[in-house]
Amino acid sequence: MTTAAERRRLLAAVKRRGLREVRVGWCDLHGSLRGKTLVLDGAAAALSSALEHGVGMVSTLLLKDTADRTAFKVFDGEAASLGLGAADNVVLWPDPASLVELPWAPGTGWLRAQACDTRGEPHAADPRSALQAALAALARRGLTLRCGLEVEFHIHRIVDARDAATDAQAPAEPPEVAVLHPGWGLLSEVWADRAAEPLTVVRDTALALGLPLRSLEVELGPSQFEAVFAPTDALTAADQLVLFRSAVRQALRRRGWHASFCCRPPLPEAVASGWHVHQSLWRSGRGGGAAVPAFAPLAAGQSLSPLGMQWLAGLLEHARGMTALCAPTPPAYRRYAGSPMAPAHACWGRDNRGAMLRVLGSGRRGDAGTRIENRLPEAQANPYLVLAAQVWAGLDGIDRCLEPPPAVEQPYATGLPGLPATLGEALDALHDDAVLQAGLGLALCRVFDTVKRHELTRQAAAPDAVQWERREYFGRF
Repeated sequence: MTTAAERRRLLAAVKRRGLREVRVGWCDLHGSLRGKTLVLDGAAAALSSALEHGVGMVSTLLLKDTADRTAFKVFDGEAASLGLGAADNVVLWPDPASLVELPWAPGTGWLRAQACDTRGEPHAADPRSALQAALAALARRGLTLRCGLEVEFHIHRIVDARDAATDAQAPAEPPEVAVLHPGWGLLSEVWADRAAEPLTVVRDTALALGLPLRSLEVELGPSQFEAVFAPTDALTAADQLVLFRSAVRQALRRRGWHASFCCRPPLPEAVASGWHVHQSLWRSGRGGGAAVPAFAPLAAGQSLSPLGMQWLAGLLEHARGMTALCAPTPPAYRRYAGSPMAPAHACWGRDNRGAMLRVLGSGRRGDAGTRIENRLPEAQANPYLVLAAQVWAGLDGIDRCLEPPPAVEQPYATGLPGLPATLGEALDALHDDAVLQAGLGLALCRVFDTVKRHELTRQAAAPDAVQWERREYFGRF
């Protein structure tokens, strides 16, 4: 909902910028933006109505798999228990404070929106609402979560766009592409210079959108890169990553490059992409003053404060349950089985990039830079669901005063707690995790489970597994 004052300010800003249309974008289950484009006439009537009454959107968009197949039978009552009727409407409510002008689309504004039911309540199957609920639970304990994100992705030059229609059984073939650098030159300045043109587009696009991009780096694999963002509150960090992924893909495509955040492109010698979530807790100071770090060691030589160790223990306790949310596609499980510096076990270590949880900090008392880096997620994962899982797992560690096992020095040694080997196994672990089920809500968990198993069923029926992954993920994400 918006107030009259908010509507007036936004309409004035749209007029002042000379915008001709405004996209209203909503983040779906898979972390992709969907929405509608409002055309602005002289009175901006469509935008004014959207701000006052919301924008109707077909509810089946909450039930789609990665190929846009609806995973529920919506006309026989199967989805009714989730508050989703026979392809009825949910309502998107734009956030006036989120207005940006898209630098690659002159005259086009963008507003982030949230899915609500017809009463205006956040929808139980909306991913962003799930993170908001988790952060509200954290706030009731006087805590806030700050996150700094590092996301790996691939950029290729398009050789043949292959923009052909497809049948209803599978997504279209992705473009034929060529690498920008041959890989195996981590942080190579020469490779960075070779890719300077598309990286300049990425940089300028991110900065024009107000995203706190700190660096763009050459990663290990062919045509692989990494974007690093400054830390901010968890909800803002998730919002920023959703917008960044969508913006980069659009801006580069207009100039003849294909960007993909899928875990592992089905191309020769490709290296899987991860997404590293740096996280720390903060709490209000005495008398409501400046926030103070809750992870900072209380004595020299410690890794984390006692509360930080409990949070760490919660992340380990629920590692198997959160894996499906952090790695929602089948290729991600091959990443755990041998990709360079990807986690293979649910373990933690001090500044150890092979561990699932890497604890960083000087070890000095009160070090505000002390944090946990979770290296479990793949680059395609939905940021809202990933961060919500961190909160519920960490809170369970705090509430039960859990203690983590000792730090490891050899994170690939045998005998350590294993991660799920397949997406199906990860979905089973999520189903059995009562804490995550209760925190995320049964409706969202049921939708996620049904949609992802629908996806797995289609994968099993595909005659060519490589082609299926190429179409399903590389071309669309």
